[in-house]
Amino acid sequence: MKSLALSVIILGVVLIVAGLILFFYNKIPFIGRLPGDIRITGENSSFYFPITSCIIISIILSLLLSFIGKFFK
Repeated sequence: MKSLALSVIILGVVLIVAGLILFFYNKIPFIGRLPGDIRITGENSSFYFPITSCIIISIILSLLLSFIGKFFK
């Protein structure tokens, strides 16, 4: 039962951090504006895919989750 409680607490902290990131997304200077982010603008449309930002966020989340996973073993 303790591991379930710890999991719910960690999930809550992760959701709070994700909410804060979404709330302050415009004030974080580097997310979405890194070299390698794809931006194509036409006359009537535009396409934007932040591939470099996605890779960096994925690396950070992988390291964070592996660090958290060590506490459950």
